[in-house]
Amino acid sequence: MSYRVCFVCTGNICRSPMAESVFRAHVADAGLGGLVEVDSAGTDGWHEGDGADERTVAVLEANGYESGHEARKFQASWFSRLDLVIALDAGHFRTLRRLALTARDAEKVRLLRSYDPAAGDDLDVPDPYYGHMDGFDACLEMVEAASPGLLAAVREQVEGRAA
Repeated sequence: MSYRVCFVCTGNICRSPMAESVFRAHVADAGLGGLVEVDSAGTDGWHEGDGADERTVAVLEANGYESGHEARKFQASWFSRLDLVIALDAGHFRTLRRLALTARDAEKVRLLRSYDPAAGDDLDVPDPYYGHMDGFDACLEMVEAASPGLLAAVREQVEGRAA
């Protein structure tokens, strides 16, 4: 059975699809592609069915990542099939915790930057949507910085299941 990770931001067109793409690449590079499923969603459904923001696509492609994506809204019922739900900022974290149907589900919610030891106290990945391209570049830097720590945590869980 696969270990399932879902990244969540607001509309699922900027931060969470970026995190999904970057983390999927890390998972593949680690040889865990057959053991870990990576997905993303938004807390709101404003952009359901849309592709990722064109600036997200540009940043991903410029850095060698895949960019195919279709936005969707996170559903509380998904908690039962997910192992880890990664929020991109504190607002998403609170929303997801409120959506959790059980205490066990709420424990699955984590902030992405909590996996970056250099992040300090500011664990939010700022929303680049209303800004310029440099905000998307900064978002990618934060996602890439947190991905090794997240991968280590996921690897530990996957290896624990196999033991």
